[in-house]
Amino acid sequence: MLKSALGRLRIIAFVEGMSFLLLILIAMSLKYIAKIPESVMVMGTAHGALFVLYMLFLLQVIIVLSWNWKQALFGFLASVIPFGIFYADAKLFKPAQNNRKL
Repeated sequence: MLKSALGRLRIIAFVEGMSFLLLILIAMSLKYIAKIPESVMVMGTAHGALFVLYMLFLLQVIIVLSWNWKQALFGFLASVIPFGIFYADAKLFKPAQNNRKL
């Protein structure tokens, strides 16, 4: 899975998607309910770094696989919508990876 650009994208997408959910569900809860604002700072930094990595890996896949603008836009929008990454993996990344093996 790590040998292909798409495989690397799928891995970083999963980690980035999980960090987004942790930021929204856990860190934001800790900030506003438990009054621990540092949780957002720590998780936000980690998520930001993962988001940048995801964008770089997505750009690599767009170039390597010659994705059209709709696929590229879908990959980008999936990263800014909660649970979007997991939907994109099922509808775009995994099928594209399976088609490459044929």
